[in-house]
Amino acid sequence: MKGEGSRERSWIVDMEAFLETILGMDLETVGKILVQMLQTSLVTLQLFFFTLLFSLPLGLLVALGRMSRFKPLQWLIRAYLLVMRGTPLMLQLIFFWFGLKLGRYGFSRMETAIVAFVLNYAAYFAEIYRAGIQGVPQGQREAANVLGFSKSQTFFRIVLPQLVKKILPPMGNEFMTLVKDTSLAQIIAVVEISALASKFQNAEVSIVPVFIAGVFYLIMNAVVSKCFSMAEKRLNYYQ
Repeated sequence: MKGEGSRERSWIVDMEAFLETILGMDLETVGKILVQMLQTSLVTLQLFFFTLLFSLPLGLLVALGRMSRFKPLQWLIRAYLLVMRGTPLMLQLIFFWFGLKLGRYGFSRMETAIVAFVLNYAAYFAEIYRAGIQGVPQGQREAANVLGFSKSQTFFRIVLPQLVKKILPPMGNEFMTLVKDTSLAQIIAVVEISALASKFQNAEVSIVPVFIAGVFYLIMNAVVSKCFSMAEKRLNYYQ
């Protein structure tokens, strides 16, 4: 029995030594990195969810403004869309923090990042909404009008159910891109997963922290992808 226990401990020690050789660092340090990244992932998730919370409804309002017959509003929306979609999000983050100096007005770095992300993603969501709304045949709106539906009833009962189905695939792409784009917040010193990975990479002179960060992003995007796949299956009855 003692011999078997000794061989088992020896096997465990050899395995630990093998893993440390492969990883280039001791397992205790790897465990420390995992714990801190798990804690820091809350910052990434906070940025992700707050961006969606505000950008999704804002994007719908922008889309309606873009389709408005009021020309000045339409021109203003077009300019906004051009700037937000035509310039890198990284530069927008720098502009809001270092250009507008939102910190002077009581905004934290995290709040500034949320503002930049919301305005940026609302522009992309607006174009997705607009394509979805315009993709509903005009004849259906005319039929709803003949039946006595108001504009709001037509939108919520006729257009919206079809809109949701049409925009799910492009929305899924944007959601997954947002997960990855949260790493850009480190440009204004928001400590999220990528920033922490860079810190550990420099300290340990190893690529392992970056690999671990990649696994975290992959898991989050796998969850997003699964949620959208389930939503598409539930909405198949609109085909």
